[in-house]
Amino acid sequence: MKLEGEIGKPLPRIDALEKATGVASFTTDLKLPGMLHAKVLRSPFPHARILSIDTAEAEKLPGVRAVATYKNTAECCFNSSCSEANPPAVPVEDEQIFNRELRYVGDEVAAVAADTEETAKRALELIRVEYEELPAVFDPLEAMKPEAPAVHPCFIGNNIAGMAKLPMGDLEKGFAESDIILEEQFKLPVAKHCQLETQAAVADYSASGHLTVWSTTQSPHPLKNLLAKLFGMPASRVRVLNPPYIGGAFGSHVGMSGKAEPIAAALAMLAGKPVRFVYDRKEDFIASTTRHSGYITVKLGAKRDGSFQALYLNAVLNTGGYANAGPDVTAVLGVTNISIYQIPNVFYDGLCVYTNTTTAGAMRGFGNPQGNFAVESVVDMMAERLGMDPVELRLKNVMTPYAPWLPPYPCATCGLAECMEKGAQKIGWADRDSLLKNPGHGKARGIGMAAGTHLSNSWPFAVEFDNAYLAVMEDGSANLAVGVPDMGQGIATTLSQVAASSLGIPMDQVSIVFGDTASTPYDIGSHASRTLYSAGTAVEAAGRDAKQKILEFAAEQLKAEPGTLTLENGMILADGEPRMTMGEAAHLIHRANRQIIGIGQTVPFNAPPWHAHFAEVEVDMETGQIEVLHLAAAHDVGRAINPDIVEGQIHGSVLQGIGYALSEQIVYDKKGRQAQDSFHKYYLPTMLETPDIDVILVETNEPSGPFGAKGVGECGLVPTAAAIANAVYHATGIRFHEIPITEEKMLEAIKKKEKE
Repeated sequence: MKLEGEIGKPLPRIDALEKATGVASFTTDLKLPGMLHAKVLRSPFPHARILSIDTAEAEKLPGVRAVATYKNTAECCFNSSCSEANPPAVPVEDEQIFNRELRYVGDEVAAVAADTEETAKRALELIRVEYEELPAVFDPLEAMKPEAPAVHPCFIGNNIAGMAKLPMGDLEKGFAESDIILEEQFKLPVAKHCQLETQAAVADYSASGHLTVWSTTQSPHPLKNLLAKLFGMPASRVRVLNPPYIGGAFGSHVGMSGKAEPIAAALAMLAGKPVRFVYDRKEDFIASTTRHSGYITVKLGAKRDGSFQALYLNAVLNTGGYANAGPDVTAVLGVTNISIYQIPNVFYDGLCVYTNTTTAGAMRGFGNPQGNFAVESVVDMMAERLGMDPVELRLKNVMTPYAPWLPPYPCATCGLAECMEKGAQKIGWADRDSLLKNPGHGKARGIGMAAGTHLSNSWPFAVEFDNAYLAVMEDGSANLAVGVPDMGQGIATTLSQVAASSLGIPMDQVSIVFGDTASTPYDIGSHASRTLYSAGTAVEAAGRDAKQKILEFAAEQLKAEPGTLTLENGMILADGEPRMTMGEAAHLIHRANRQIIGIGQTVPFNAPPWHAHFAEVEVDMETGQIEVLHLAAAHDVGRAINPDIVEGQIHGSVLQGIGYALSEQIVYDKKGRQAQDSFHKYYLPTMLETPDIDVILVETNEPSGPFGAKGVGECGLVPTAAAIANAVYHATGIRFHEIPITEEKMLEAIKKKEKE
């Protein structure tokens, strides 16, 4: 596409030097005068009630300044994801800062603030707690049975925290008209974000009654409102900010950072001093949210010519001890995975179920990767039953712009067919059978693919609006203020590009303030692949508003019609001829006792991104080891504002998808304890497992996005596991209904097949 100002340029990230030289500031770096250190006592049981708690000995320990429990903190119930469902829907508010009934191993019992971390740890050992151990349940299918112990009281059904039912067409009629019907069940694992910076917060409560919280949150403004509610304060007296950077997130800091912010704030109020609370890595694993595990059933009906007639999708997701984002994740799983293809009759039935495991919440993809693994596995199985090429079958049913579908907004652009065609060409799909027969002794190779779609924000399912302002300085440069955080995805750079291009000045003339509720207008935050698409829409509006005001002033000075003037690269032109620099105009405006401030206030639309992944794998038939050799990732991104940043997002999410497919999982023992609570025990892909990744950007120029952009941040994770599983089947003839496909599972399946 044609360049527009700074749009489409692979400009260096504005935070690159700070981060490369180690001077960038993160929450874990903060040190305030007199700052205390917090530690938390956590439940050793998956389900228990506190009968009594005695903190007297801990309080006597020299250096201890405050101890917090359910007795001296707010009893107000909340949802730590800061979920804001659109009315009449309401979020499930089932959490407290400290709960008297504990619902998973790691749930918060008490917290200590002391002069040093060592003192705080010793104080925890002096807290005496009498527990009543309660029956526990760990599997969502078991938890729904009437006889299962209740994790929370629920009116829908035993332990059902939320549900989603999404119908379109006549499902019964669709299956009746199908020649072939496949029905399969899949099992999904618990997975962890593994962001580099753990949950962290520093809280300071001033003598004048103002609360300031620095933290790793992805949602500063919604969190500010929630903290004000919890502590009975006016929101105007609460400030939440990033400092300014976050060491990765992937959904782990949506809303609260675990419970780092309210615990640090409660202790700061009790102690009268600033308090720093940083989760250690074990706490981050066992006591902050995970990806939802669960069970998914797919029933797909098709004609013999390959046209899909009906799709039934059922999900039972494990949301753990508290609802958090579980009901929303359940809904998104359905919306995204019944919308990949043109199917006239669909029905999604999703349930979000409590168990006595670590709470599940937002994680990159937000339910979509779980559903995609199941749906795209069945689509491949259908292709085999029909005797059709898997790419050909998908292209026959591919979504097209403005075709009927279930989401409550139209699909204005869809580059999925182009993604499939370009991805297939890059991986060598046409020759996959003839070229991969003899890769070496004891090894088998295969190529598989999967397609998918996602969202560019949470509208219209949740509260979703954005604000930005762009203040023009006396010299013609501009300051951008926007409330979204930069958690490593490069959004401060791309929003600066949008601001510069919409105003008409070079990007090096734009500075940005972000992720601080005291200096930016309200925004719901960085998540849901929304930040560039949604916040960028407000930034573009602010830039265009400022440009219009400048050109109106310049028209008066130049005695020209405003419609004849343009502002490009810092120069005001009349009928294409340079007449005045931006700096000169801004100076004159300043001398006229004015400042130009562009305002952007938008309720965004929604635009589905599209993606097709192709994976080439090699399976060692003697050891069960699976190696991903090559992965082609083709993505409809609308418009790549900064191609390097877009490709980086896709590279990172693809690698997370490889881990999800082959190695990553948390399992629980019979006592509800997490077996994986460190990087040593949790098998992340490393550079050694990173294949050649070819990113293919398809640009469809989405009309509702800033300069044509769509969301992209989560998309590379969505179809990766299914593409790998389909490639493993192509190589070995073994179909997996459960991930991760570990070496042990692969080898066991190989031996089983040899005996058949």
